[in-house]
Amino acid sequence: MKMKKFLAILASTTLCASMFAGCGSTDSSNDGGNAGGNGGEGGNTESSAPVTRDGPIKVGIINNDPNESGYRTANDKDLQATFCAANGFDAKFSYSLKNDEQIAAAQKYIQDEVDYLLLSAADTAGWDNVLKEAQTAGVKVILFDRTIDADESLYEASIVSDMAKEGQTAVDWLKGQNLDKYKVIHIQGVMGSAAQKGRSGALDEAAKADPSKWEIVSQQTAEWSAEKAQQIVQAAIDAKKEFNVIYAENDDMAKGAVAALDKANISHGVGKDVIIMGFDCNKWALQDLLDQKWNYDGQCNPFQSQYIKEVIDKLEKGEKLEKKTIIMDEKGFDATTITKEDVEKYGIG
Repeated sequence: MKMKKFLAILASTTLCASMFAGCGSTDSSNDGGNAGGNGGEGGNTESSAPVTRDGPIKVGIINNDPNESGYRTANDKDLQATFCAANGFDAKFSYSLKNDEQIAAAQKYIQDEVDYLLLSAADTAGWDNVLKEAQTAGVKVILFDRTIDADESLYEASIVSDMAKEGQTAVDWLKGQNLDKYKVIHIQGVMGSAAQKGRSGALDEAAKADPSKWEIVSQQTAEWSAEKAQQIVQAAIDAKKEFNVIYAENDDMAKGAVAALDKANISHGVGKDVIIMGFDCNKWALQDLLDQKWNYDGQCNPFQSQYIKEVIDKLEKGEKLEKKTIIMDEKGFDATTITKEDVEKYGIG
């Protein structure tokens, strides 16, 4: 029997005292609320015996590439700050934008007998087997940032943004612009990711529902890259395609799109030729919004570590989780109503 399982059995009547001290502030207040208090799905999870440990809590964290975007850089920095030795954790980090590489990392962490596996999946599919392996090994899985297509019995909790709501909020805003015709360059993120599916879904539905008014002029993935987004928009310009909206699924891709427009002397922003839409709310993006060079930016909260830590704290104490799925509150910002205070409060980076 593995030592951690043996200790868990011995601890059936003992409540573990809190062992954590702060190791630097991490801002989880960006419209985040607290881990137990936000909306979510799923019923209460069963309580279990508290855990006693001789050493730190071993955590394997699998994330997307922190260089992917400003959002991901902030997300990784937040996790690094919270899951540190001073807070009672022995954390290892792995990064990839490929599902197979993430799965291999998860299998390695399971073999290393981590206590918790924290996962931001590159793709929503393909996780069932490795999560079953984790469950068999007594490794508790917590999803963050992105959902997956797996039975919820295979993980303890999911701390996520509502990507579909992000997309719907953005498209509802765009509908409110009352254009005679929507000619959209749609720049997608990594295909199959929860963010891509959620942010693409609402726009696809709008175009499908009213094809006489909505035209997707170009729809391609730039895989979150500013450079690839610039190439996509440049290709549309070179092909002399007509467009009046750029719907980019993150800020970096919107920035790349704007670079192509600037090179071609095409105006953009409030009252200009092309509406610019992004997601994530990097501080520089919100500043461009405030300067009315962009039109809309959808919030995606990267500060998830405190939500995760609260879940771990409860599981370590044997407490019942109020919700299986914890959804963070988020909003969209309009260039005509955003304030300097919004930039400072909600901007990341």
